[in-house]
Amino acid sequence: MLNTLWAVVREGRIEVLEHVDLPEGATLLVTLLPDEDTHFWLGASQASLDSLWANDEDDVYAELLQD
Repeated sequence: MLNTLWAVVREGRIEVLEHVDLPEGATLLVTLLPDEDTHFWLGASQASLDSLWANDEDDVYAELLQD
């Protein structure tokens, strides 16, 4: 079973941000999320969201609501 958990590094140790019962010696796979990459992916996804939500075709719905 795979679970994704949010965690932070504090004083050189990985600290899980939510309660989870892990047996002693459990094997974990840790994925690092560098800040630079986070900003890149947020910017990349924003362009996709803008193309979906900020378009002239949706203006017809606002016009229908006004009538």
